[in-house]
Amino acid sequence: MKVTPLSDRVLVKRVDSDTKTKGGLYIPDSAKEKPAEGIVLAVGAGKTLDDGTRASLQLQEGDRVLFGKYSGTEIKVDGIEHLILREDDILGIVLED
Repeated sequence: MKVTPLSDRVLVKRVDSDTKTKGGLYIPDSAKEKPAEGIVLAVGAGKTLDDGTRASLQLQEGDRVLFGKYSGTEIKVDGIEHLILREDDILGIVLED
């Protein structure tokens, strides 16, 4: 199945969080929080402005992004959890050194 976001929305797949602390302790699944970081898989066409033109999104497919803990709508695509977020819900882009 393929999902294409509309307007200023993006489809994000969460990245896996660490299962071990820096001190070497393993974190059980029941104590883990869902990560607030993900990879953009698809982007919408952009937001429609008042004058009828479209403002393109600043995000691109493949960007690693940060988002709020309770942001977006969770969906399952082929059995894998994804999020659909508005571009405004994205807090930032993670840049690799």
